[in-house]
Amino acid sequence: MENISSILYLLFFAGFFNGFIYWKGYVKAGLKAWQAFVPIYNIVIQLKIIERPRWWIILLFLPVIGNIMLIVIIYEWLHVFGYRKKRHLFYTFLTAGIYLIYVNYKDDTKYVGRDDQTILKSITGWAGAIIFAVVAATIVHTYFMRPMVIPTSSLEKSLLVGDFLFVSKFHYGVRTPMTPIAFPMVHDTIPILKTRSYLKKPQLPYFRLPAIQKIKRNDIVVFNWPADTVRQFFVKEARVDKPIDKKANYVKRAVGVPGDTLEVRNGDVYINAERTKLP
Repeated sequence: MENISSILYLLFFAGFFNGFIYWKGYVKAGLKAWQAFVPIYNIVIQLKIIERPRWWIILLFLPVIGNIMLIVIIYEWLHVFGYRKKRHLFYTFLTAGIYLIYVNYKDDTKYVGRDDQTILKSITGWAGAIIFAVVAATIVHTYFMRPMVIPTSSLEKSLLVGDFLFVSKFHYGVRTPMTPIAFPMVHDTIPILKTRSYLKKPQLPYFRLPAIQKIKRNDIVVFNWPADTVRQFFVKEARVDKPIDKKANYVKRAVGVPGDTLEVRNGDVYINAERTKLP
């Protein structure tokens, strides 16, 4: 119930925020002001105004990927209202969206519709290809599988420090991202810059998609280390408090499953009073 309440609250807030920014634009495009305030429906109408397919709404609601799609939609919104220079998008982000409000509320702003030729001239082919590649790769990275490197030696008889592996995200049920505003395709740190790759707020409720198989004894699994308070392994730094989905990824062997009794005797692991035989 708490998760449902959080989702409803987020939808209500998103609907009001969207309406406040865009309702003037909806009216100038020949639609009704109230359509800008209805959660989800307002995005369907917005996609209609910028002449983009409705299925884009799926991408917009995917955490992290939605950030990229939001930039694309803002660019195309400015485009259909005649603000077609790159600087207009720059002004929007430089002013944290205030410029977009200015455009929508400005009396002489008019809906002029979409011009594909102008978009092709403004955005080079390689830029469009990069956006598509980033969105596709982020979907795979977030919901299907991701590459990882073994950071510690606890599994050294099976996996070595530095081993590179691909980890399935869907076999045990994909946990959808809880930190929606984050840099795509990285975990908790932006490479080279060595800075945090996400904003701690807002946070989405915990949600996991159905699994296609259950964890069995002695399966090797990857999980977020619950007690993680550092950004880099083996580097001394001040404590870092991170959201659950941004805590360090650990790879371990699941020697027990729910309901098992676990004991360690003289260095051997016993599950339900039987000595575990590891490969």
